[in-house]
Amino acid sequence: MGSFLLFSSFASMLFGFCALLMMADFVACRTRHYTFNIEYHNVTRLCHTKSLISVNKKFPGPALVAREGDRVLVRVVNHVSNNITIHWHGIRQLGSAWADGPAYVTQCPIQTGQSYVYNFTITGQRGTLLWHAHISWLRSTVYGPIIILPKRNESYPFVKPYKEVHIIFGEWFNADPEAVINQALQTGAGPNVSDAFTINGLPGPLYNCSSNDTFKLRVKPGKTYLLRLINAALNDELFFSIANHTLTIVEADATYTKPFTTTTLVITPGQTYNVLLRTKPHYPNSTFLIAASPYFTGSGTVDNTTTSGILEYEPPPSHIKNLTLHKPSLPPFNATKFVNVTQFVANFTSSLRSLASKKFPANVPQRVDKKFFFTVGLGTNPCPKNTTCQGPNGQKFTASINNVSFVLPSVALLQAYFFGQSNGVYTTDFPVTPKTPFNYTGTPPNNTMVTNGTRGVVLPFNASVELVLQDTSILGAESHPLHLHGFNFFVVGQGFGNYDPNKDPAKFNLVDPLEGNTAGVPSGGWLAIRFFADNPGVWFMHCHLDVHTSWGLRMAWIVLDGPQPNQKLPPPPSDLPKC
Repeated sequence: MGSFLLFSSFASMLFGFCALLMMADFVACRTRHYTFNIEYHNVTRLCHTKSLISVNKKFPGPALVAREGDRVLVRVVNHVSNNITIHWHGIRQLGSAWADGPAYVTQCPIQTGQSYVYNFTITGQRGTLLWHAHISWLRSTVYGPIIILPKRNESYPFVKPYKEVHIIFGEWFNADPEAVINQALQTGAGPNVSDAFTINGLPGPLYNCSSNDTFKLRVKPGKTYLLRLINAALNDELFFSIANHTLTIVEADATYTKPFTTTTLVITPGQTYNVLLRTKPHYPNSTFLIAASPYFTGSGTVDNTTTSGILEYEPPPSHIKNLTLHKPSLPPFNATKFVNVTQFVANFTSSLRSLASKKFPANVPQRVDKKFFFTVGLGTNPCPKNTTCQGPNGQKFTASINNVSFVLPSVALLQAYFFGQSNGVYTTDFPVTPKTPFNYTGTPPNNTMVTNGTRGVVLPFNASVELVLQDTSILGAESHPLHLHGFNFFVVGQGFGNYDPNKDPAKFNLVDPLEGNTAGVPSGGWLAIRFFADNPGVWFMHCHLDVHTSWGLRMAWIVLDGPQPNQKLPPPPSDLPKC
């Protein structure tokens, strides 16, 4: 309990800031306390019972609920044999880099029998995010929603919903996911895929032995429901639809959007949407399937199943006995065979816009201080001597950014940076452009080997950054949902083929582009983002397909301190875990 009461001086400063806000805006900021016990927990799905790791013996884990401006203290206690960290995905962590959570980047993991208090203030965000484990593949079961309500006495910029419901997508493995990825890293092959997708931990009636494990959304006619959609799946982008109903997206990654209505949406791992569901005006004499299935762009195997739930209207009239079940029409899962599917995804993502109102402006960098061009994709590493590997051409699958496959160190990068002990831990010579340019989306080169290292990029405080992420076809073109820790970015452009620095910038949207923390680099295409480096510290950027992260599709940005006291990285808290 002692560590729970240890707050850094910086946290006290944030608390004072909260009090100032309260005086200025008559807004009541609160300090919200949570305890997350990491424990073993028996769960049965698909007639298969296994012991999994969860938070407070809940699968999915408990919702973290706070208001914009609140300070949050989460004491994480590790009762299992695995090391653990928790990442508060999408929380800006302004001035609280030590609470971000990725293992060996901002902290050493919490070891068995140890605890750590994550201490952060929610600044300038409202909507839906998620929390999840950020070490190996433990986030397959250690995850849950973050629900950020507006400040007190403030309303949504859309119709007030009758009720709010969170819907979190996941993946279920009959096997131990840790064993799955460990085997893949050892053999060099692609990992075995999951056995089912889930909605709020339940696979639904389309799987064998699963009809009782079905999410049910009970609604009343003529009402507006706010659905908080979260994709916590390990390795799959998902299509989502509700039969005979439309969805209006009003928020993405805890940032308000212009209302966008669709019957089918696509959501990548790590992404979140708030959508409005307007129910039918009268009891419809039907039930409706809620369904999610994969959007797959790779060349390997995929869990090509569909998770589903049931939308039920209540109360049913007494004379109605047999209800018709309507099913939605989702796009085919294999986008490599159906080009129009990838085009649908591109049209969908390019249709989303920031709200960009006077109260909620889109502060897009109009000029750029630092420009970067990163290729992302798969490659190979040599097979160790006297072993047999099952990857391409007898090698090991790997993944890289600018041909560098990132190797996690054995100590935390943030600590090494803060204490000036980078020697032997990391270097700052990450390539800002590909070392060897080639036709990125054309005929792949013969040499598929990548380099390995722990290399980062240094950014001056508050520099405006433009980053173009280019997919490559080295081992097949594939969509890559890239997640940036510590920042929100604006998606100013996207396209298919190779990025053209002479022509494509003229088409950038610098007025109301979508703002977020996770965005998909199109299969066989490119994505352009901009952000301000206004948050000192060491910040992870990686593909949110966990298999690609495990293979090395990750890197780190090092943002220097600014001149003012509140623009400097504070010292670590006294209970920061040790390696």
